[in-house]
Amino acid sequence: MNKILIIQTAFIGDVVLATALAEKLHIYFPDSQIDFLLRKGNESLLAQHPFLHEVIVWDKKINKYQNWWKLLRKIRKQKYDLLINLQRFASMGLLAGLSKAKKVIGFHNNPFSCLFHEKYEHHIGNGTHEVERNQLLIAKITDKQALRPRLYPSLQEEVLTQPLKSTPYVCIAPASVWFTKQFPQHKWVELILALPKNLTIYLLGSPADQALCKAIAEEAHANSQHKVNIENLCGTLTLLASAALMRDAVMNYVNDSAPLHLASAVNAPTCAVFCSTVPEFGFTPLAEKSYIVQINDKLSCRPCGLHGHRRCPQRHFRCAEEIPIKQLVKIL
Repeated sequence: MNKILIIQTAFIGDVVLATALAEKLHIYFPDSQIDFLLRKGNESLLAQHPFLHEVIVWDKKINKYQNWWKLLRKIRKQKYDLLINLQRFASMGLLAGLSKAKKVIGFHNNPFSCLFHEKYEHHIGNGTHEVERNQLLIAKITDKQALRPRLYPSLQEEVLTQPLKSTPYVCIAPASVWFTKQFPQHKWVELILALPKNLTIYLLGSPADQALCKAIAEEAHANSQHKVNIENLCGTLTLLASAALMRDAVMNYVNDSAPLHLASAVNAPTCAVFCSTVPEFGFTPLAEKSYIVQINDKLSCRPCGLHGHRRCPQRHFRCAEEIPIKQLVKIL
């Protein structure tokens, strides 16, 4: 098998989890050219990846369909021996089906799965992890054992984060695209005030999370009777630099969102807070030292959806508000 293409054009966390396939394919086909197709904005995750020959970028925001046709032409010229489509939406299903790859494998849930040579069911909710669902696509040519996803921060990113590691620290990534996946601001403040005073606290996130992290830091300072060492790093680190920092933290506190998977990909200690979503969906942390924190009581309204909502449909948000902070602190 000379040429392999992995397609995952979904969000950051999905791309991170898909790297587990690159790891497994490299083990079984070390001399093969492995390429990866993702959406524009996520390419920095795979910069200088040692097992990938080319990272192909699809710009979905500008000239989406024109760029799709360019992608198809590019992929056809490559004459891939194997194309693995992890994306379950029509655009990538059609592209995979028309790619002229010798073998196309994907999920049955894709609207164009009729064009695939092999297709498998993708079931969410039975406790199977997403890396295991992905691994199913290549089990026949490798094995059934899913590997942990892996990212490779560059030497430059390692050097950049090294000065931040001079004292013990925790990382907190407080934001999420979805409100009901996000532990509330005042709960993060409560956690910060309950953590040991010798720990430095780094707040991580994208530039869009800057305001939230600033508010958390200000509220923590205003309510603390002691000096709190907080540094807001939102927007100052690349995704890989953030992963490099998370790897050596005493603990990383995250929502059910992309930073959870960044931590898994560098085997960083992880405490994942699940609010409206549940671990049974299959997006739990995979680090050797990892913990899941969620509400103790059963709620008839939980889970309220796979991806979360802009606000709590029941207007009480008990799945987040009733999580005891002591559960997050005692794991240290």
